[in-house]
Amino acid sequence: MNIVLNGEKRGLDDALTLRGLIDRLELNGKRLAIEVNEEVVPRSQHSEYRLHDGDRVEIVHAIGGG
Repeated sequence: MNIVLNGEKRGLDDALTLRGLIDRLELNGKRLAIEVNEEVVPRSQHSEYRLHDGDRVEIVHAIGGG
C-alpha cells in the first residue's frame, strides 16, 4: 500500500490504522493533529481509522511556546 505522508510518497507493508502509523513512526505520546485527504481525524478515531492506498496524510506536531 502507498500513501503520501507530509508530501512524500511512502510505501507500507500492510494496511494500518492511524494509531498503527503513529506507532510505526514512533510518535506515541506526542501532541499531534492528523489530516487524511484534507479532513481532520479526531484523536478518538485514530484506533479505528483505516488507511487506504493513495491516502494523503498530514501529521502536524503541536508545539507550545510563549
